[in-house]
Amino acid sequence: MLRPDVTVEEFTTPEPITATEDMMIEDLRFLMDEHGIRHLPVVRGDSIVGVISERDVRLVSGLTSEEKRQVRASDIMSPDPLIVSASTRLDDVAFAMSERKVGSAIVTDADGKLLGIFTATDALNALIEIIRAGQASS
Repeated sequence: MLRPDVTVEEFTTPEPITATEDMMIEDLRFLMDEHGIRHLPVVRGDSIVGVISERDVRLVSGLTSEEKRQVRASDIMSPDPLIVSASTRLDDVAFAMSERKVGSAIVTDADGKLLGIFTATDALNALIEIIRAGQASS
Protein backbone atom coordinates (compact mmCIF):
# COMPACT_ATOMS: atom_id res chain seq x y z
CA MET A 1 0.00 0.00 0.00
CA LEU A 2 1.23 3.51 -0.82
CA ARG A 3 2.53 5.41 2.16
CA PRO A 4 0.66 8.73 2.46
CA ASP A 5 3.98 10.58 2.70
CA VAL A 6 5.27 9.50 -0.74
CA THR A 7 5.71 12.68 -2.75
CA VAL A 8 6.37 13.19 -6.42
CA GLU A 9 9.83 14.50 -5.56
CA GLU A 10 10.97 10.96 -4.68
CA PHE A 11 10.48 9.84 -8.29
CA THR A 12 11.13 13.09 -10.17
CA THR A 13 13.92 13.30 -12.73
CA PRO A 14 15.93 16.26 -11.41
CA GLU A 15 17.46 19.10 -13.42
CA PRO A 16 15.70 18.39 -16.70
CA ILE A 17 17.03 19.50 -20.06
CA THR A 18 15.03 22.58 -21.08
CA ALA A 19 14.20 24.45 -24.25
CA THR A 20 13.62 28.11 -24.93
CA GLU A 21 10.74 29.54 -26.93
CA ASP A 22 12.92 30.54 -29.87
CA MET A 23 14.50 27.13 -30.50
CA MET A 24 14.05 25.57 -33.92
CA ILE A 25 12.55 22.12 -34.54
CA GLU A 26 15.88 20.51 -35.41
CA ASP A 27 17.41 21.84 -32.18
CA LEU A 28 14.56 20.34 -30.17
CA ARG A 29 14.88 17.01 -31.95
CA PHE A 30 18.65 17.03 -31.35
CA LEU A 31 18.21 17.68 -27.59
CA MET A 32 15.68 14.89 -27.28
CA ASP A 33 17.81 12.42 -29.24
CA GLU A 34 21.08 13.34 -27.53
CA HIS A 35 19.64 12.99 -24.03
CA GLY A 36 17.18 10.17 -24.71
CA ILE A 37 14.18 12.18 -23.49
CA ARG A 38 10.64 12.72 -24.70
CA HIS A 39 9.62 15.90 -22.86
CA LEU A 40 11.21 19.35 -22.72
CA PRO A 41 10.04 22.05 -20.34
CA VAL A 42 10.09 25.40 -22.16
CA VAL A 43 11.46 28.25 -20.09
CA ARG A 44 11.67 32.03 -20.35
CA GLY A 45 14.29 33.07 -17.85
CA ASP A 46 13.21 31.45 -14.58
CA SER A 47 9.60 31.00 -15.71
CA ILE A 48 8.10 27.80 -17.08
CA VAL A 49 6.01 28.74 -20.11
CA GLY A 50 5.25 25.39 -21.69
CA VAL A 51 6.26 21.83 -22.44
CA ILE A 52 7.09 20.10 -25.69
CA SER A 53 6.70 16.38 -26.20
CA GLU A 54 8.39 14.16 -28.73
CA ARG A 55 4.97 13.81 -30.34
CA ASP A 56 4.76 17.60 -30.82
CA VAL A 57 8.07 17.52 -32.67
CA ARG A 58 7.03 14.52 -34.78
CA LEU A 59 3.83 16.28 -35.87
CA VAL A 60 5.84 18.93 -37.71
CA SER A 61 8.35 16.51 -39.21
CA GLY A 62 6.30 16.34 -42.41
CA LEU A 63 6.89 20.00 -43.16
CA THR A 64 9.33 21.06 -45.85
CA SER A 65 12.81 22.15 -44.77
CA GLU A 66 11.85 25.78 -45.40
CA GLU A 67 8.66 25.45 -43.33
CA LYS A 68 10.55 23.76 -40.48
CA ARG A 69 12.98 26.68 -40.31
CA GLN A 70 10.04 28.99 -39.62
CA VAL A 71 8.64 26.97 -36.71
CA ARG A 72 9.84 27.72 -33.19
CA ALA A 73 9.31 25.94 -29.89
CA SER A 74 6.70 28.53 -28.91
CA ASP A 75 4.62 27.49 -31.94
CA ILE A 76 4.31 23.84 -30.93
CA MET A 77 4.58 23.84 -27.13
CA SER A 78 1.65 23.15 -24.85
CA PRO A 79 1.36 26.52 -23.11
CA ASP A 80 -0.43 25.17 -20.04
CA PRO A 81 1.72 22.33 -18.68
CA LEU A 82 0.77 20.44 -15.55
CA ILE A 83 2.89 22.05 -12.84
CA VAL A 84 3.03 20.54 -9.36
CA SER A 85 4.95 21.21 -6.19
CA ALA A 86 7.63 18.72 -5.14
CA SER A 87 5.62 18.05 -1.98
CA THR A 88 2.51 16.92 -3.90
CA ARG A 89 1.50 13.34 -3.17
CA LEU A 90 2.57 10.91 -5.87
CA ASP A 91 -0.94 9.54 -6.36
CA ASP A 92 -2.36 13.05 -6.81
CA VAL A 93 0.16 13.80 -9.56
CA ALA A 94 -0.49 10.48 -11.31
CA PHE A 95 -4.24 11.12 -11.11
CA ALA A 96 -3.85 14.65 -12.53
CA MET A 97 -1.72 13.33 -15.40
CA SER A 98 -4.33 10.69 -16.15
CA GLU A 99 -7.20 13.18 -15.98
CA ARG A 100 -5.45 15.65 -18.30
CA LYS A 101 -4.10 12.86 -20.53
CA VAL A 102 -0.54 14.21 -20.40
CA GLY A 103 2.73 12.33 -20.28
CA SER A 104 4.55 14.62 -17.88
CA ALA A 105 4.28 17.04 -15.01
CA ILE A 106 6.68 19.88 -14.30
CA VAL A 107 7.85 19.74 -10.68
CA THR A 108 8.75 22.93 -8.84
CA ASP A 109 10.38 23.66 -5.52
CA ALA A 110 8.78 25.66 -2.70
CA ASP A 111 9.72 28.91 -4.47
CA GLY A 112 8.09 27.84 -7.74
CA LYS A 113 11.41 27.26 -9.50
CA LEU A 114 11.91 24.32 -11.86
CA LEU A 115 13.11 21.32 -9.87
CA GLY A 116 12.49 18.47 -12.28
CA ILE A 117 10.09 16.61 -14.49
CA PHE A 118 7.90 13.64 -13.64
CA THR A 119 6.98 11.50 -16.64
CA ALA A 120 4.82 8.48 -17.29
CA THR A 121 8.04 6.44 -17.24
CA ASP A 122 8.83 7.80 -13.77
CA ALA A 123 5.30 6.83 -12.71
CA LEU A 124 5.84 3.27 -13.95
CA ASN A 125 9.16 3.08 -12.09
CA ALA A 126 7.40 4.28 -8.93
CA LEU A 127 4.70 1.65 -9.37
CA ILE A 128 7.31 -1.10 -9.77
CA GLU A 129 9.21 0.05 -6.69
CA ILE A 130 6.07 0.32 -4.56
CA ILE A 131 4.75 -3.10 -5.62
CA ARG A 132 8.09 -4.79 -5.05
CA ALA A 133 8.46 -3.15 -1.63
CA GLY A 134 4.98 -4.41 -0.73
CA GLN A 135 5.85 -7.93 -1.85
CA ALA A 136 9.08 -7.92 0.12
CA SER A 137 7.27 -6.95 3.32
CA SER A 138 4.62 -9.68 2.90
